[in-house]
Order: sequence, then C-alpha cells, then structure tokens
Amino acid sequence: MSTPAVRDLQQQLENQANALNKIRKDIAKNHQVRKQYTIQHGENEMVQKELELLSEDANVYKLIGPVLVKQDLAEANANVAKRIEYITAELRRMDGTLKGLEEQQNAKKEEILKIQQRLQVLQSGKAKT
Repeated sequence: MSTPAVRDLQQQLENQANALNKIRKDIAKNHQVRKQYTIQHGENEMVQKELELLSEDANVYKLIGPVLVKQDLAEANANVAKRIEYITAELRRMDGTLKGLEEQQNAKKEEILKIQQRLQVLQSGKAKT
C-alpha cells in the first residue's frame, strides 16, 4: 500500500512528464516550421540571384493564381528582398522560441529527476520498515 506522500509524488511525476511531453511536441513543431522557412529562404535567395543576372529591360513575370502578370524588375527585386527579410526575421524569432523551449525542457527534466529521487527515497525507506 502506498502512502499519501508517495501518491502525491507519483501524481507530481505524472504531471511533470505530461508537461515535458507537451514541450517536446512544441519543439518538434517549431523544428518543422523552421525547416519550411529555411527552404523558403533558400528558394528566395535563388530567385534573387537569378534576378540579379537579368538586364534592366528584361521581362519579369509573377505568378498570381493561374495567371502570369508582367512585373517591373525593380519591383520584383524589392518584393524578393522583403520576403527574404521577413523570413530571416521569422527564423530569428523561431530560434529564440526554440531556445526558450529547450530551457523549459531541461528544467522539466531536472524537476522529474528530483521527484524520482524523492520517490525512491520514500519507497526505499518504507521497504526497510
């Protein structure tokens, strides 16, 4: 039979484990979204390099839905630069979020370890009596 103290620690352990799992899911989601932004960043940098190769009188078209619309080269360059700037800012923000989540994860692991140690002490002390 377990004592109320043991049951309380087991409940705390379960709660902390659930919280840790949620943090891990958030980290995985962050990695997935970050991966998508990284791909978009690379694609936009490639477009920017291609636009730099064009002469000023070259025709540039933008795909809007099913239609290609003629676009000014300077406007196309500006749009791509803005997208790269936005994606870079999002990547930085996500890195900060990820760092915070990893710190939370480490703190939860420490809490779980402490609870497990207290539980072992209680259970080993009870086994001796």
